[in-house]
Amino acid sequence: MKYLLIPCLCLCLLFPKPSIAQDKLIPASKETIEGVIGQRLMSSYNNRILTQDAEYLIEPFKHRNETNLWQSEFWGKWFTSAVLAYKYHPTAELKKKLDDAVTGLIATQTEDGYIGNYKKENRLQQWDIWGRKYCMLGLLDYYKLTGDKKSLKAAKGVADNLMDDLEKAGGIIVTKGNYRGMAASSVLEPVCLLYKATKNKKYLDFAEEIVRQWESPQGPHLISNAGVDVAKRFPKPVNWYSPEQGQKAYEMMSCYEGLLELYRLTAKPEYKTAVEKTWQNIYDTEINIAGSGASTEMWFGGRPLQTGPIHHYQETCVTVTWIKLGQQLLRLTGDSKYADAVETSYYNALLGSMSTDGRQWAKYTPLTGHRLPGSGQCGMNINCCEASGPRGLFNFPAHVVMKSKDGLFVNYFAEGRYQLATPAGNPVTLIQQTAYPEDGTIKLVLNLNKEEDFTLRLRIPAWSGKNTVMVNGIRVEGIKEGTYAAITRKWKSGDEVSITLDMRGRVLYLGERPRYAAIMRGPILLARDESLPGTSMGAFVGVSTNTGYVDLIPVAHDAKDTWMQFRFRFAPESYTEAGGVPVTIDLCDYASAGNGPKAGSFISWLPQITDPRKAN
Repeated sequence: MKYLLIPCLCLCLLFPKPSIAQDKLIPASKETIEGVIGQRLMSSYNNRILTQDAEYLIEPFKHRNETNLWQSEFWGKWFTSAVLAYKYHPTAELKKKLDDAVTGLIATQTEDGYIGNYKKENRLQQWDIWGRKYCMLGLLDYYKLTGDKKSLKAAKGVADNLMDDLEKAGGIIVTKGNYRGMAASSVLEPVCLLYKATKNKKYLDFAEEIVRQWESPQGPHLISNAGVDVAKRFPKPVNWYSPEQGQKAYEMMSCYEGLLELYRLTAKPEYKTAVEKTWQNIYDTEINIAGSGASTEMWFGGRPLQTGPIHHYQETCVTVTWIKLGQQLLRLTGDSKYADAVETSYYNALLGSMSTDGRQWAKYTPLTGHRLPGSGQCGMNINCCEASGPRGLFNFPAHVVMKSKDGLFVNYFAEGRYQLATPAGNPVTLIQQTAYPEDGTIKLVLNLNKEEDFTLRLRIPAWSGKNTVMVNGIRVEGIKEGTYAAITRKWKSGDEVSITLDMRGRVLYLGERPRYAAIMRGPILLARDESLPGTSMGAFVGVSTNTGYVDLIPVAHDAKDTWMQFRFRFAPESYTEAGGVPVTIDLCDYASAGNGPKAGSFISWLPQITDPRKAN
């Protein structure tokens, strides 16, 4: 298979022509987030991003003696997180760290363009191409951030060397590494971004060839199997972590992220359709009430199984990639269902995997059990989830408020200031005043240089049954959950929009015998931490409600250890003729459960009494 070198006419353009299929939503130019989310962002910024020794991550690239491990991903994961952090909060300290990290990595590049840590004879095997992918992503992020031609040249060298190595090895990428080539062929994403930056057609040809190979007998069939449950696309392999394993969650979604980038370049509808169908299938069959899934890093049909203990549940890398894929689809389509799913995942599974000081990230986060940090990998004092967690955390700010051709989209509610441009190109600052999701009241204030007609769209979450939206004190009619409330008018500086969402405690049930109940408040899953006040749970919980809602009483608590805490009354099991006296227990937000200094046990799904008199 030949990749012809086609002269590039646009190498000098830092910002090439727009993609064929353009995103519906464009990020704000500047965001400043306050409140708890702002605190978590800065905790990670100061205690994880800035404290990372980048030279330590570069050291393996200097030796090139690896045969099967994945040290080469750590630099790229940390670096792409750091770029997002810098975009959110640019400082000279972080900029120098980025500069030095790129310079140090490029210094390891060999004459043939290779950046990696594998032995010559072991290139293309195991995690080698995966590591090259993350190096390219980091180099391209730096180029987009700074316009530095050296980083673009280095990324081109990595891609050219990969294409040359593949050609010498027969040209088939889906037989390289594990998981039906998904880890290796997820290099599709940076290859597409490289074409966008250079307009050199050989990279677009390479991207299309990767997708063509997906549908070969050895490939993962990511397009033709888009209508098949992600856990059932291939037979269960003899060896779990092997080339035959086709259910690897993180790598599968990474490939679909690349496919969306290729869709932007080609506008081929089958690419977008495949991602949309797969996203919906993952949501329907795998994603749990905390907004993530996967056991032992694989899809397994886990949604109906989430009430019981699950081995190595919710890898943080899976959570991060689920969030990133959802944000990609949100940008492309403007469909509120993607924002709903991301919000649940961000506030629960993602924040739950991060220590409150931002220093550590759990590798797995169960719905019931303990939340503990992972260990180092590949002989290093870092693991994949510690490197990747901040990528999900800092993915959020740019998507809170976005612009479209006809106005602004408020996708998420977070206290802060968001600077954008109106459809006419005039600057606008949207200020959010809110304690959401601690409460459901949000006030938006628009600051504009001049009056302008445009549409302001507000996401009304699907879970919010009662909603009120007012503009300058006048109620907006026709508000419907699960959609964007679109308000078209001539906006002027000082206009105020108030939103009130339904924050009643919602009871969700799963299973029949045994049956379990979970309680959610807004987007927040509530959990029972063993350290909180209240009676012992055991199996004697009777969440009795005819409305689907329960009363939750806010409880004063130590904010250092717990974000939100509520008191809940329920009917216990009773052995007296008169019945038991109602008792109370305290619940907290899932992200705080088991996440304090004591790291105690917690439970999210509350076991319900089995009563044969009430069974069908």
